[in-house]
Amino acid sequence: MYVYCLFCQTQKCRSVAYALEQRGIPRAFSPRIINRQRVKGKNLDVTFDLLPGYVFVYTDEKLNAFDAFRGVTGIIRRLGDAESGYELTGTDYDFAMRLYRKDGLVGHMTVFKIGDEVRLDDPLFAGCQGRITRLDVKKQRARVDYQFANMSCHAWIACDLITAVEKPENETKTEL
Repeated sequence: MYVYCLFCQTQKCRSVAYALEQRGIPRAFSPRIINRQRVKGKNLDVTFDLLPGYVFVYTDEKLNAFDAFRGVTGIIRRLGDAESGYELTGTDYDFAMRLYRKDGLVGHMTVFKIGDEVRLDDPLFAGCQGRITRLDVKKQRARVDYQFANMSCHAWIACDLITAVEKPENETKTEL
């Protein structure tokens, strides 16, 4: 599968993706993420753009001519370089494929807290140097910093926090 990424006017990303699919592109989307916000003492799940202004384009065949992009209002430029044919490669490609498997929607993630260390139990951000930099226990969300297209990005994700209980070293296991 070939993957391309377009930088677009932020408010037109969804209409760009829709227009590309209408022109015969098999799959195009602007990735979304579920985040939690606290409203009147309750946590509500709200959907936001994961990468505002970016549309991922997935095709079965390599695009040599980008005719499908011509005339679509809102596209600013293609990411990548001419040598690679503007295809995503390396960790950016891996990240895009993990988004594709999630159909462009990043849902709740599980976060494990072991002592002072916090780990994300989801492979989405693994290849793009993703790490949790802040944890908001009350709002049940975590800030993940990651790299995409040589840019530093971050997103708040809705998470379920699991705290691991460590066994004391002097405790012995007994069988019944």
